[in-house]
Amino acid sequence: MDRRTYSGGMKIGILGAGHIGQALARLLAQAGHDVGLSNSRGPETLRDLTERLGHGIKAFSNEDAARFGDLVIETVPFGRYAELPTVQLTDKIVIDTANYYPQRDGPIDLGGLSESAFMASHLGGARVVKAFNTIHAAHLETQGDVGKPLEERRAIPVASDDAEAKAVVSDLIKAIGFAPVDNGDLEHSRSQQPGTPVYGQDLTARQAREVLAVR
Repeated sequence: MDRRTYSGGMKIGILGAGHIGQALARLLAQAGHDVGLSNSRGPETLRDLTERLGHGIKAFSNEDAARFGDLVIETVPFGRYAELPTVQLTDKIVIDTANYYPQRDGPIDLGGLSESAFMASHLGGARVVKAFNTIHAAHLETQGDVGKPLEERRAIPVASDDAEAKAVVSDLIKAIGFAPVDNGDLEHSRSQQPGTPVYGQDLTARQAREVLAVR
């Protein structure tokens, strides 16, 4: 499946209905995509939320959301990575928004890998892209501006071993009013993890490239 297949409106499954999942569901649905949202408790617990979010957002189980999406966004806490529906995510672009907080998630042996490279190893056949992990949900809700030139928008670092998947995700980021900044492969995503200078910071694309030392 090439990049052209993802142009225009597509089906997007979002695993996790927390603040980031809700914000992305609304923004992507407003941008013209068909969005399905899930949580670990089942779709019946999401009916009121999806009605409030509007824009035709659907409620799914995690397995059905993964099956539904041409592209899938996982927003579950990192410590629950083993609960992700790996079979249904095979060959799909998966945006990994998770951050590893040992105090919340407990000890996890990453085997020397970055968080997102560890996630990609766990998911096996998925085309993993690290994005949306450096921004607070409230800022995701309010700071996107499609009317601004790209260089003046808030930056969203993007890392992946898959260039085509990274390009698809970068297009989504532009469509909701932010500026994607290419941060290299999944191992380079270490520089956008918690505790790094770009994490949680309101930076333009130019400023983020300077902080990340990328072009």
